[in-house]
Amino acid sequence: MAFSTQITAAARPTRFKRATVTVLAAAGLAGAALTFAPSPAQAAEPAAAPKAAPSVSTKKATDGNNVDAWINQALSIMKAKGIPGSYEGLHRNIMRESSGNPNAVNGYDVNAVNGTPSKGLLQVIQPTFDAYHVAGTSQSLTDPVANITAAANYAADRYGSIDNVNSAY
Repeated sequence: MAFSTQITAAARPTRFKRATVTVLAAAGLAGAALTFAPSPAQAAEPAAAPKAAPSVSTKKATDGNNVDAWINQALSIMKAKGIPGSYEGLHRNIMRESSGNPNAVNGYDVNAVNGTPSKGLLQVIQPTFDAYHVAGTSQSLTDPVANITAAANYAADRYGSIDNVNSAY
């Protein structure tokens, strides 16, 4: 960077800071533009209709229709079947995967592209649910307790426990 006037020692930090901020701001905007710009394939696709925000139950734990009740019911079954896992591990993964929506469906990942979308509280695909289904729970993939117990059973087999899962699995 060339300046037309001599910069004194006292003025140097101010001009340097101003120039640095300008360069960083320009680089940041370019980076943001690259991050948010669609790929050519995405740009050619028609825009999808916006999806509604997932709903989360606000009912009390005593009515059996919320995340806390579903987790506690699943933990009871898991304990009886010898499937490891804790409330904290289940809750952390449920909140990351579905925000507590038992009807959540991922229509965008590789499983969905292949025709088997991840569903439910812990975003399980049907073949995994079928393979790790826990006897005595519903056969429905989106049943909250069946989804939790099957996912915990899978995680126990693959990772030792749902408590060891800290990202999509």
